Amino acid sequence: MSLLLRNARLLDVATGDYQEADLRCADGRVVETGTGLSAPDGVRTVDLAGAPVLPGLIDAHVHVTASTADLGALPSSSPSYVAAHSARIMGGMLDRGFTTVRDASGADYGLCDAQEEGLVRGPRLLFCGRALSQTGGHGDSRGRGTRVSDDHPCCAGLGRVADGVDAVRAAARDELRKGAHHLKVMASGGVASPTDRIDSTQYSMDELRAVVEEAEAANRYVAAHAYTARAVNRALRAGIRSIEHGNLLDDESVRLFAEYDAFLVPTLVTYWALKKEGPEFGLPADSHRKVDEVLGEGLAALERAARGGVRTVYGSDLLGGMHRHQNEEFRIRAEVQAPIDVIRAATSTAAELLGLTGEIGTLEPGAYADLVVLAGDPLEDIGFLADPAGMVGVVQGGSVVSAAPGSALAA
Repeated sequence: MSLLLRNARLLDVATGDYQEADLRCADGRVVETGTGLSAPDGVRTVDLAGAPVLPGLIDAHVHVTASTADLGALPSSSPSYVAAHSARIMGGMLDRGFTTVRDASGADYGLCDAQEEGLVRGPRLLFCGRALSQTGGHGDSRGRGTRVSDDHPCCAGLGRVADGVDAVRAAARDELRKGAHHLKVMASGGVASPTDRIDSTQYSMDELRAVVEEAEAANRYVAAHAYTARAVNRALRAGIRSIEHGNLLDDESVRLFAEYDAFLVPTLVTYWALKKEGPEFGLPADSHRKVDEVLGEGLAALERAARGGVRTVYGSDLLGGMHRHQNEEFRIRAEVQAPIDVIRAATSTAAELLGLTGEIGTLEPGAYADLVVLAGDPLEDIGFLADPAGMVGVVQGGSVVSAAPGSALAA
């Protein structure tokens, strides 16, 4: 698609400065930026009258198949029913300005292919398939009572159980066979799992290293769910590239992030939402009681990591009806970070983690023509990003995919 946007304020996320310029898109890419640009006849031209324009947003921790906060119920749901919910969830993410997301378990090649082919309206989708979990770990949704777990690949669910080095290698290879862009392991206990403790570590070092070896062999990387410093530090020493959550990390963690060239993906909004609304959207009572263990420490962990130079990436991790709070993460992080740093976490730094620097998270020529037009300056008021009402419009691949009624993009 071809599009010419005139009189925009283009944010250079690297410098934090605006450039008053035009931007032209063609064939899904940014072709050029500058003043007084022209376009071939028939190309749609929109005057933005000085509105701020940012690269399309990136959320590096979502679960597009999480139609409920009761994750244990997902495996018994019809895959077609879950897919229908996923299409709705993905469309909402696009309307909130997220043109690329990284799914942190649950989505598969089917949803990815459907989005690429235009069958599902939503962000570009990078998936890991199912997260690898030890028996009784964060990805094991079984209660204490003995029952058979149907792990057929067509069944809905976020995790798969694999124990021992040989089994985790086989599971990793299977997810890579199905096209996983990254792998995920559960390296600590979690809120939504029924039989583990938040402060537990999960998987042996040999098992963690085996998954990392398999990912590296396929030129992929591993993300790890981990809360406590002990779990985070074990995962980093095993070669994990991306730590998810990290609410209880310590100063040693900060040092190890630098040593191992790793990224931190906090997901503060999910605990805020789970505390307020979790039971309403299916979070079991036992899981709701775990929320307080990680809720209060998350912001302090982010501040410690940012102060220590850790590269932080935007993540939301919302479930069920709480997906609508996705942008609230901007407001929460801005309590301890400058707005430009939060924006970088959702653009250029996220692109670096995903291995797509220069492709997404930037308005430079050659990148995908993904961008967000805002009603005001988020560097002055992060609310223009934290509240979806601040979105004038969203462009994905050079096409206007969402526009506020009455705006120039809607005309």
